[in-house]
Amino acid sequence: MKDVVTVLYLFGFERIGVAVSDIYFVDPNPEKGQEGAERGVRLELRRLEPGELKGSIYSARPITVERPIWRVDLLESVTGTPGSFDRTHHHPGIKGWEPGRRVFDKELSKEPLKWLGARLADLEGVLDEAGVDRDEASPADVTGLRDRTPEIVETVARLLDTIRAESPNAPEGAESATSVRASWL
Repeated sequence: MKDVVTVLYLFGFERIGVAVSDIYFVDPNPEKGQEGAERGVRLELRRLEPGELKGSIYSARPITVERPIWRVDLLESVTGTPGSFDRTHHHPGIKGWEPGRRVFDKELSKEPLKWLGARLADLEGVLDEAGVDRDEASPADVTGLRDRTPEIVETVARLLDTIRAESPNAPEGAESATSVRASWL
């Protein structure tokens, strides 16, 4: 089997960014019913920090993709039916760098792209649910994310299609591994 090449998309606004990546995952301590490899798309709201220019006004600007605020995993079991979204969940709360528990939502699994679009268009609601102060985001973040939500959802849809077309898309050695994470996120 070949090595998996993962991709990272980043949509940046003023202080908030949306990072999207494909993921192949084997949990070393799965909950009952969550055993076996998963694959799909992970999306995280992240804090962005622009750095100071390192040279002239024409120099590239350093950008730091900081801590996660909220996560959605549009996952399916590798051995399951493509399009089932049988492992799809979200993490409404993140402490530091660690996600909270997996939250399974029937609407998220039923119509994941519609659910995702509604959540992204309501940044303030997501921040409230995550227990994050609304001051973490600026008005430009709220407007920018709402305006770019269709483009972000379209990117997620394309990436899901790509993952399914590359089935099974497992990293080398993943078949016998008890813990695997191939992803930017």
